Amino acid sequence: MPKLGDEYSKEEILSLLKKKGSDTTLIDWFDRCIDFHQGTAAGLLIGIYMVDYALSLLDAKPGDRLYSVCETPKCAPDPLQVILHCTPGNNRLRVINTGRFAMTVNRPSDGDFAEGVRVKVDSAKLADTPVLEAWFANTSKFDRKTMKKQLVEDIINKGTGMLSWEKVRVKVTHKQKWKTGVCSSCGEPVPENLLENGLCPGCGSQKYYEKT
Repeated sequence: MPKLGDEYSKEEILSLLKKKGSDTTLIDWFDRCIDFHQGTAAGLLIGIYMVDYALSLLDAKPGDRLYSVCETPKCAPDPLQVILHCTPGNNRLRVINTGRFAMTVNRPSDGDFAEGVRVKVDSAKLADTPVLEAWFANTSKFDRKTMKKQLVEDIINKGTGMLSWEKVRVKVTHKQKWKTGVCSSCGEPVPENLLENGLCPGCGSQKYYEKT
């Protein structure tokens, strides 16, 4: 019987992967991603399989120069950073919140578009794992207090079998020269093209703090 609030630790998840016969590289990715994320969230575990699947589809490997778009800010961006070293800071990870649990990975391109693959969780492939299906659909059938262990087991048993993919062309944004402007409110320098009626986004549409 599941215990109230019971869930697997990182070590237990790694043990489950070993018992399933997962290769050492995948197990290492789980180890590193869980440490980076500081938790064993289901979305993170699924995201690891999504990155693994994208690499196999592209015949690529960690260390290759790859670019990515993640369609959710929840959990899935982290495996892209840990495994592929795609980060917002190196301009190789964009998070576009479409509300879909999907990601796109592509190689570099000097043209206007880059050929890539889009990987998503396919809800049609979850029917034989009702706990995972209920979690993914965010329904009341999923009990967070008693079903977390079964959820992890479903994810590991499914692996990449819960995913679908499609070939896509990703629009490439090339580096452009820019001029510096000054915000009329805070007086700080920002790229001129970001000014909104003289205001930087931090003083305008993206203001997120008040001075104390």
